[in-house]
Amino acid sequence: MISKTELLKQLEKFHMAKGRIVMVHTSLRAVGDIDGGGETLLSALIEFFTDRGGLLCIPTHTWDSEVYDLRKAESCLGVFPRLAAKHPEALRTLHPTHSMAVFGDRKKAEAFAKDESTAQSPTSPKGCLGKLYDEDGYVLLIGVGHEKSTFIHCVEEMLCVPNRLTETMVERTVIHQDGRKEQRQLYWFDEETIPDVSENFGKFESAFRYHGAVLDGQIGNAPAQLCRARTMKAVVELIYRNSGGRELLDNNLPLDEALYKTDDVMTNV
Repeated sequence: MISKTELLKQLEKFHMAKGRIVMVHTSLRAVGDIDGGGETLLSALIEFFTDRGGLLCIPTHTWDSEVYDLRKAESCLGVFPRLAAKHPEALRTLHPTHSMAVFGDRKKAEAFAKDESTAQSPTSPKGCLGKLYDEDGYVLLIGVGHEKSTFIHCVEEMLCVPNRLTETMVERTVIHQDGRKEQRQLYWFDEETIPDVSENFGKFESAFRYHGAVLDGQIGNAPAQLCRARTMKAVVELIYRNSGGRELLDNNLPLDEALYKTDDVMTNV
């Protein structure tokens, strides 16, 4: 049985992320048997990462539904995101498909989340994921790989990678806490060329590691990776710059090392 004290001790490996924005993707099953269950893990993450003015972000996506109802703690990502969505301290963002539960100083959280109300793509660089980069934040993967890293979608949008978004918009409904309904339109993932491009995001891990973007640790029984957002973006940008316009994510074969083991100078790191 894993205690909260043990979890906090393990999190100390990632002390450099305190005071920053940290987005966490988690597999509760991989973490193991926690005393108090997922609520204890969430409590430990909030306590640790909101220290020194930091913000903790838990994805609570609802992309499998045409309606996002803020009155309900729903998420298509599993048990842990639903726990985050219903937590009394959570500020849930207004993105119609890719919402997050944000924890930390309320004014800071509101400023971080405000542009989600006008986002026009699932992972808009103008929204929370873009601010994760702007404010030198981190992605923490607990028991999952980079195929779960929503931030990489945002990076590809920043870099204008072709065949990632549709040319036409879809409509989604947001129901606010007071019952008011709002119709939102946004461009969607272009799934005709590659049905789920994120399944192959794991290809980037070797490059992230080569350039020092990843710090390994352990949370409960799960391997954990703390990844600096700015370095991740710089590495992906380097890879695409060297790719000659080739599609890199239509398979899960390892990346050609020549794409990232180069003398190119990475910027914005």
